[in-house]
Amino acid sequence: MFRLTRRVESLLPAEVHERLKKGEILLVDVREPGEFAMGHVAGSINAPLSRFDATALPTDAGAIVLCCAVGRRSAAAAEGCRKAGVEIAGHMEGGLTEWTRTGLPLTI
Repeated sequence: MFRLTRRVESLLPAEVHERLKKGEILLVDVREPGEFAMGHVAGSINAPLSRFDATALPTDAGAIVLCCAVGRRSAAAAEGCRKAGVEIAGHMEGGLTEWTRTGLPLTI
C-alpha cells in the first residue's frame, strides 16, 4: 500500500495531458459510469465516487491523478485517498470542463 507523504497537488489539464502522453500517470475519472460513457480522456479508467474505494486503486499503474467534471468530486476522492493512506499524484483542477475548454480531446 502507498502512504501519503505530502499534500495532493491540483494539476492543470495541460500538465495532465503532457504527463499522460509520457506515460507518467494513470488518470482515474470519478464521475458516474453514464457520464464517463458520454466522453472521457483516452486511457483513463472509471472509479465512480458513489462507490469509490481508494484501497482498490491500481498500485502498478504509476502515479494516479483523479479527475471529474469540475474538480469537486476528484477533490473529495483525493481526501478519501488521504484518509485511507493511499498516495496519489494529484487531481485535475477544473476537471473535464476545463480540459475541453482548453481544446483537449475526449473519446467516447
